[in-house]
Amino acid sequence: MKIAVLDYQMALLESDAAKKYSVDAEKKFGAQLQRLKNLEAEAKRLQERLQRDGAQLSQSEREKLELEFRQKAREFQVQSKELNEAKALSDREMLEALKPKLDSAVETILKSGNYDLVLDRGGVVEVKPQFDITRQVIERLNSSR
Repeated sequence: MKIAVLDYQMALLESDAAKKYSVDAEKKFGAQLQRLKNLEAEAKRLQERLQRDGAQLSQSEREKLELEFRQKAREFQVQSKELNEAKALSDREMLEALKPKLDSAVETILKSGNYDLVLDRGGVVEVKPQFDITRQVIERLNSSR
Protein backbone atom coordinates (compact mmCIF):
# COMPACT_ATOMS: atom_id res chain seq x y z
CA MET A 1 0.00 0.00 0.00
CA LYS A 2 1.42 3.40 -1.03
CA ILE A 3 0.54 6.28 1.31
CA ALA A 4 1.11 10.02 0.94
CA VAL A 5 0.37 13.13 2.97
CA LEU A 6 -0.78 16.42 1.44
CA ASP A 7 -1.15 19.85 2.99
CA TYR A 8 -3.78 21.17 0.59
CA GLN A 9 -3.89 24.64 2.13
CA MET A 10 -0.12 25.03 2.03
CA ALA A 11 -0.08 23.88 -1.59
CA LEU A 12 -2.60 26.59 -2.40
CA LEU A 13 -0.98 29.39 -0.41
CA GLU A 14 2.59 28.63 -1.47
CA SER A 15 1.76 28.56 -5.17
CA ASP A 16 3.10 31.29 -7.44
CA ALA A 17 -0.48 32.27 -8.33
CA ALA A 18 -1.44 32.79 -4.68
CA LYS A 19 1.72 34.78 -3.99
CA LYS A 20 1.03 36.99 -7.02
CA TYR A 21 -2.57 37.45 -5.85
CA SER A 22 -1.31 38.50 -2.42
CA VAL A 23 0.89 41.21 -3.96
CA ASP A 24 -1.92 42.33 -6.29
CA ALA A 25 -4.42 42.43 -3.42
CA GLU A 26 -2.05 44.52 -1.35
CA LYS A 27 -1.87 47.03 -4.20
CA LYS A 28 -5.63 46.88 -4.81
CA PHE A 29 -6.65 47.35 -1.17
CA GLY A 30 -3.63 49.30 0.07
CA ALA A 31 -5.22 52.75 -0.27
CA GLN A 32 -8.35 51.65 1.61
CA LEU A 33 -6.23 50.10 4.34
CA GLN A 34 -4.21 53.29 4.67
CA ARG A 35 -7.42 55.35 4.98
CA LEU A 36 -8.55 53.00 7.76
CA LYS A 37 -5.26 53.41 9.59
CA ASN A 38 -5.56 57.19 9.30
CA LEU A 39 -9.13 57.12 10.62
CA GLU A 40 -8.06 54.93 13.51
CA ALA A 41 -5.20 57.28 14.35
CA GLU A 42 -7.51 60.31 14.23
CA ALA A 43 -10.05 58.59 16.49
CA LYS A 44 -7.34 57.62 18.99
CA ARG A 45 -6.00 61.17 18.97
CA LEU A 46 -9.47 62.52 19.72
CA GLN A 47 -10.07 59.95 22.45
CA GLU A 48 -6.73 60.73 24.09
CA ARG A 49 -7.46 64.44 23.97
CA LEU A 50 -10.85 63.84 25.58
CA GLN A 51 -9.26 61.80 28.36
CA ARG A 52 -6.39 64.21 28.88
CA ASP A 53 -8.17 67.56 28.53
CA GLY A 54 -11.83 66.66 28.95
CA ALA A 55 -12.20 68.08 32.43
CA GLN A 56 -10.63 71.38 31.40
CA LEU A 57 -12.74 71.86 28.26
CA SER A 58 -15.99 73.74 28.19
CA GLN A 59 -19.18 71.69 27.87
CA SER A 60 -19.62 72.65 24.20
CA GLU A 61 -15.98 71.88 23.31
CA ARG A 62 -16.18 68.50 25.03
CA GLU A 63 -19.45 67.67 23.25
CA LYS A 64 -17.94 68.73 19.92
CA LEU A 65 -14.91 66.45 20.49
CA GLU A 66 -17.14 63.56 21.59
CA LEU A 67 -19.29 63.97 18.48
CA GLU A 68 -16.23 64.10 16.23
CA PHE A 69 -14.84 60.99 17.95
CA ARG A 70 -18.12 59.07 17.47
CA GLN A 71 -18.24 60.10 13.80
CA LYS A 72 -14.67 58.90 13.21
CA ALA A 73 -15.37 55.63 15.03
CA ARG A 74 -18.55 55.06 13.03
CA GLU A 75 -16.77 55.90 9.75
CA PHE A 76 -13.98 53.50 10.72
CA GLN A 77 -16.49 50.71 11.36
CA VAL A 78 -18.30 51.26 8.05
CA GLN A 79 -15.11 51.44 5.99
CA SER A 80 -13.61 48.47 7.82
CA LYS A 81 -16.68 46.37 7.06
CA GLU A 82 -16.62 47.42 3.40
CA LEU A 83 -12.92 46.58 3.10
CA ASN A 84 -13.39 43.19 4.77
CA GLU A 85 -16.29 42.34 2.46
CA ALA A 86 -14.40 43.43 -0.66
CA LYS A 87 -11.30 41.47 0.39
CA ALA A 88 -13.36 38.36 1.19
CA LEU A 89 -15.06 38.53 -2.21
CA SER A 90 -11.73 38.96 -3.94
CA ASP A 91 -10.26 36.03 -1.98
CA ARG A 92 -13.21 33.80 -2.93
CA GLU A 93 -12.83 34.71 -6.59
CA MET A 94 -9.12 33.85 -6.48
CA LEU A 95 -9.85 30.53 -4.77
CA GLU A 96 -12.55 29.65 -7.30
CA ALA A 97 -10.13 30.37 -10.16
CA LEU A 98 -7.22 28.49 -8.61
CA LYS A 99 -9.03 25.46 -7.17
CA PRO A 100 -9.50 23.58 -10.47
CA LYS A 101 -5.80 24.03 -11.27
CA LEU A 102 -4.83 22.83 -7.81
CA ASP A 103 -7.16 19.84 -8.06
CA SER A 104 -5.65 18.98 -11.44
CA ALA A 105 -2.11 19.23 -10.04
CA VAL A 106 -3.06 16.99 -7.11
CA GLU A 107 -4.68 14.46 -9.43
CA THR A 108 -1.60 14.38 -11.69
CA ILE A 109 0.75 13.78 -8.75
CA LEU A 110 -1.55 11.10 -7.31
CA LYS A 111 -1.75 9.24 -10.61
CA SER A 112 1.96 9.51 -11.34
CA GLY A 113 2.81 8.31 -7.83
CA ASN A 114 0.20 5.54 -7.92
CA TYR A 115 -0.90 6.27 -4.35
CA ASP A 116 -3.46 4.09 -2.58
CA LEU A 117 -4.15 6.48 0.28
CA VAL A 118 -3.63 10.22 0.71
CA LEU A 119 -4.05 11.79 4.14
CA ASP A 120 -4.58 15.44 4.97
CA ARG A 121 -1.47 16.85 6.69
CA GLY A 122 -3.67 18.39 9.38
CA GLY A 123 -4.73 14.94 10.54
CA VAL A 124 -1.21 13.52 10.74
CA VAL A 125 1.00 13.95 13.78
CA GLU A 126 4.33 13.12 12.16
CA VAL A 127 5.36 12.24 8.63
CA LYS A 128 8.67 11.53 6.98
CA PRO A 129 9.44 14.03 4.20
CA GLN A 130 9.42 11.33 1.50
CA PHE A 131 5.72 10.71 2.15
CA ASP A 132 4.70 14.39 1.95
CA ILE A 133 3.71 15.25 -1.63
CA THR A 134 2.86 18.90 -0.93
CA ARG A 135 6.05 20.27 -2.57
CA GLN A 136 5.42 18.15 -5.67
CA VAL A 137 1.89 19.51 -5.94
CA ILE A 138 3.12 23.10 -5.58
CA GLU A 139 5.75 22.55 -8.29
CA ARG A 140 3.17 20.95 -10.58
CA LEU A 141 0.71 23.79 -9.96
CA ASN A 142 3.40 26.39 -10.68
CA SER A 143 4.38 24.68 -13.91
CA SER A 144 0.79 24.43 -15.19
CA ARG A 145 0.14 27.98 -16.29
